Amino acid sequence: MGAMKPDQPFNKKIQMKLRSMEISFYRGTTTLTPIIYVATADMNFSLNDKTSFQIKLPYQMVEGRLASTSGMGDISLCFTRSLYTSEKFDINLSVGGKIPTNKSDKSVDGLPLPMYYQTSLGTYDLITGISLISRHWLIATGIQHPFNKNGNQFLWKAWDGTNEEAYVDRYNQADELKRGTDVMVRIERNWRLSRFNLSLGALPIYRINRDEITNPLGQRVKPDKAYGLALSGIFTAGYSFNVRSGIKLLLGRKIVQRDTNPDGLTRHFVSTLSYVYRF
Repeated sequence: MGAMKPDQPFNKKIQMKLRSMEISFYRGTTTLTPIIYVATADMNFSLNDKTSFQIKLPYQMVEGRLASTSGMGDISLCFTRSLYTSEKFDINLSVGGKIPTNKSDKSVDGLPLPMYYQTSLGTYDLITGISLISRHWLIATGIQHPFNKNGNQFLWKAWDGTNEEAYVDRYNQADELKRGTDVMVRIERNWRLSRFNLSLGALPIYRINRDEITNPLGQRVKPDKAYGLALSGIFTAGYSFNVRSGIKLLLGRKIVQRDTNPDGLTRHFVSTLSYVYRF
């Protein structure tokens, strides 16, 4: 979000509209059976010439072997400030966060579900970052820090004796999960034409400290390898109908993933189709 979004416009010849609404439809496949679908309303409002406010309202659905779940996803809020602007490049700073819409405690037939099936991370998160954008390049870095543990109760033992016992053991346990802090870098090369825009980039996200859960004995533990690098390759393509509206396609492919992922955020392949209207 904010200064860290992919495929940001950069055109000094056309006065961009300072308010916009983006409706996007997302599909993400995971390393197991769950498939995640998200419809998001992403709204941006200019507060003055240098500052804007963004709010994202997602509705998430998950289809997998263990269950089908749905509900409002976490609400994202963000303020972005222009620190420097010139004909060659802009520098922007964003400060915002995520607000949980539930405790990540969805279950099926009384059995707690892994984080893959949850529609919320269940935590209050601070997100901040800075970016440099030019006609050909976008370079951004940011940090995301969760402040609390969530209400997830998924442990393998809860599923003992069920038909899915062996399959469930492939998910990482996540009882009262407190995620580690993530640091991200986005490097993106853009090819901008009058109406078309293409980009190719890399998105490394490094979890600098291990996730923490409650184990079956009631002890707080930090699972091995629940930290480190997750790297994705990102491709975007956009077409502007006019200065007010356009469509965008984003495709992302995981290149490197962490060995242990209690948070259920691992995606094998993602695609997002968006319509943008500026006013």
